[in-house]
Amino acid sequence: MSALATKYGILVGVDGSAESDAAIRFASREALMRAATITLMHVVAPIPDWPAPSRQVEIAEAWEANARDVIEQARKTALAIMGEVAAPDVHTEVVHSPVVPMLIGASSQAQMILVGSRGMGALGRFLLGSVSSGVVRHAHCPVAIIHNDDGSADDKAPVLVGVDGSPASEGAIELAFDEASRRGVDLVALHAWSDVAVFPILGMDWQDYETRGEEVLAERLAGWQEQYPDVHVQRRLVCDKPAHWLIEESQHAQLVVVGSHGRGGFPGMLLGSVGSALAQSAQAPLIIVRPG
Repeated sequence: MSALATKYGILVGVDGSAESDAAIRFASREALMRAATITLMHVVAPIPDWPAPSRQVEIAEAWEANARDVIEQARKTALAIMGEVAAPDVHTEVVHSPVVPMLIGASSQAQMILVGSRGMGALGRFLLGSVSSGVVRHAHCPVAIIHNDDGSADDKAPVLVGVDGSPASEGAIELAFDEASRRGVDLVALHAWSDVAVFPILGMDWQDYETRGEEVLAERLAGWQEQYPDVHVQRRLVCDKPAHWLIEESQHAQLVVVGSHGRGGFPGMLLGSVGSALAQSAQAPLIIVRPG
């Protein structure tokens, strides 16, 4: 994926949470790999109306003080990864606006937007907050969801990409090859030739299904392998729900890349079932790519 000249470069929505800090660390390493600028944006939501004007002023002052603290800490977190020499490439911005519409609008001028997940629910499942959920469904550029990124991930682990032959999948393949090349690691391309769990049925020609799946992988990867000859590709062909296997394989990857909706989707669809499942449960940082 070419580095486009954008206003924000790599954009991170920051709010002072541990998940936000994880997104900043991931984005900082991404910016270093791409020689890109990084913009740390803290959005201050409109202050609710209070009957007592003095109380509203107090809230406004408190929110402004918090915004200054959040954005300064975000800058320190980025510079701890990028180094002081990169300080001119780290931009900060405090904006007063409804949060989700602001981040979605800004994404149209960014190479990539990153947001942290909300964390773990009571049953041990990742839960997306309202901000991350809104951004991942409506952003105009690739969206990275960072569940946990403490810098301890295996930097030799591969990049994992889901391949299904859809337009969104094509964009995901392009970005995944680029990420694998920049990181100097293998690319695992996974294709599930069934969207549902399949049990043996009398008369089914398993070899025929496998052959078709192999053809899909070969066709979709061929051109990109020519453009990225340095990337070694491992092909994975499975017969089961793709989300299940992508989540399973994400435990052994340093990054997962998928399209926003797959072969069962339709133009304008916001987020498919595979993307939704991975946004909730991927065990590695996830990038979701929309067509175009």
